[in-house]
Amino acid sequence: QVQLVESGGGLVQAGASLRLSCVASGLPSSTYAMAWFRQAPGKERDFVAGVTWSGGHKNYADSVKGRFTISKDNAKNTVYLQMNSLKPEDTAVYYCRTSTTTPDSSLNYYWGQGTLVTVSS
Repeated sequence: QVQLVESGGGLVQAGASLRLSCVASGLPSSTYAMAWFRQAPGKERDFVAGVTWSGGHKNYADSVKGRFTISKDNAKNTVYLQMNSLKPEDTAVYYCRTSTTTPDSSLNYYWGQGTLVTVSS
């Protein structure tokens, strides 16, 4: 059973930094990638950043490039999101997601419960 637990959210002022953590348990050897998504009130859940579990390839949404950094610690089954120069529009619930491959090469997705980030102006 894959479980993801996020932490590190909070209330900060614009320009501040936060680091989110996502600790995973039950990850199979077929884990493909870990990613962060966010969902602002009344909006859809959007991709923020992702990293492949074995190769470490990273990608980011345009809105966070240069400000956010995703990293991982495979030994700790943990992925991080370092968020710098936060803006009020970064306010959202941030979710961690993992994807694992299946024998037929499709993907299964697992989500955490989310952590709230609020950036005041």
